[in-house]
Amino acid sequence: MTGTQQRTAPREDTAAERRPGRWLALSVLVLAVLLVAVDATVLGLATPYISEDLKPSGTQLLWIGDVYSFVIAGFLVSMGSLGDRIGRKKLLLIGATAFGALSVLNAYATTPELMIAARALLGVAGATLMPATLALIRNLFHDPRERSLAIGIWGATASAGTAVGPVAGGFLLEHFWWGSVFLINLPVMAVLVLVGSRLLPESRNPGGGPWDLAGVALSLVGMIGVVYAVKETASHGFAWPPAAVGLLGAAALYAFVRRQLTLAAPLLDMRLFRDRGFSGAVLADLLTVLGLSGLVFFLSQYLQLVQGRRPFEAGLAEVPAALGAVAAGLVAGAAARRFSVRAVVSGGLAAVGLALASLTLLTPSTGYPLLGGALLAVGVGAGFSFTVTADVILAGVPKEQAGAASAVSETAYELGAALGIAVLGSIVTGVYRGFTGPAGSPAAARESLGGAVESAAGLPADTADALLAAARGAFVDGLTLAAGAGAVVLLATAVAAWFMLRGQRLEDGDGGGSGHS
Repeated sequence: MTGTQQRTAPREDTAAERRPGRWLALSVLVLAVLLVAVDATVLGLATPYISEDLKPSGTQLLWIGDVYSFVIAGFLVSMGSLGDRIGRKKLLLIGATAFGALSVLNAYATTPELMIAARALLGVAGATLMPATLALIRNLFHDPRERSLAIGIWGATASAGTAVGPVAGGFLLEHFWWGSVFLINLPVMAVLVLVGSRLLPESRNPGGGPWDLAGVALSLVGMIGVVYAVKETASHGFAWPPAAVGLLGAAALYAFVRRQLTLAAPLLDMRLFRDRGFSGAVLADLLTVLGLSGLVFFLSQYLQLVQGRRPFEAGLAEVPAALGAVAAGLVAGAAARRFSVRAVVSGGLAAVGLALASLTLLTPSTGYPLLGGALLAVGVGAGFSFTVTADVILAGVPKEQAGAASAVSETAYELGAALGIAVLGSIVTGVYRGFTGPAGSPAAARESLGGAVESAAGLPADTADALLAAARGAFVDGLTLAAGAGAVVLLATAVAAWFMLRGQRLEDGDGGGSGHS
């Protein structure tokens, strides 16, 4: 840790370290994390039902899947900085209330366009939650070892949400209509707001200065413009209109960076990126999620529409990934102190990459041991990597900037998710659309696998079987190609993290430094 950072952790924090309510307060924060994680995972299970009911095109289906992440990515830095200024507790409670209300709008969407709009608005509310939770952890836990454990619990809860979401969502989808998977947010929201208003301490940056609205606009236009251009190019090939939007986005991001460097109280202190450990941790998060997310988005469809599993069974099939991530997250901090930050992060990333590589062997009839083993390895690797990088990012900044630093971490995560669904998802979609079905196959069958399954229901048995076999084979071909691309990304990221995180270490509880030697 640098001298400046060491001065931000004086010994008068001892009273705060021993505050008995801090672990109860953490339990409220992890509810918010659970909420966001559950919401992200249930959508994958509900996708076949949304396809059948709302009949979106293939492109609209991708937008339903990733517009939430696009908007979150655009607003995270702004919301993290806003929380630093007006109070992280206040922003968390406002965002949680809005998240609950907008979940109802998602549940009762009646057209693809309304569903996309509802997901976008939910993204605005979601952007207030994640940075606030991590920033409050940074201010609740001043002892480094306690903070590592708290971050591990935070990450483990997010991973548990990926297990709770499919299982709970699968149960609901078998007994109710698809909108019910969004309504499960409401009781969690109610507990979070009622209990959080009493237990959570308020924290803010007293010297934060005014909120930079011009910077907010530039970051929003820049992030959405760039991600939109990548998505459209990956889906449809090069075209000038998306390219122009991408160039506009890049120009806006450049202007945002230049503006932040001139402000006394910036939304985001760009000088943080001069620290190799901070930059390496952020890059590792972004590329890891990029390699994972597109694949995860289509895995639920594989389990249900290719292998014919019921929603609840498909949810249970994805549990090993969450269990592995929970176990790894709880011990990641101790492992990084015993070995090294770069060994734990790079090793975790390599494990995920090798697991994705094994999924290139998938066929429509692949047995569960290969899939379950790969998911377990993905969970363990991601749990080690994400927990340690979050600790590195938070420990590397003064606590007054915790919201903005947390937002950088979450922006990398959400941007990676959006790009992953756009790029890897478009690989799946592109390969799928190239399949050759039997004569007389409806055009809807080429839009999505869900469309093919629905179309087959109205065809003669022989034609339906031929159509489904061709469609499922093409979908799996796309899925294995995307898995291979994801594996390459993850293994390359493991190598980059090994060099960028060289010398990085976590703080010790005795007041020893962190940072890099």
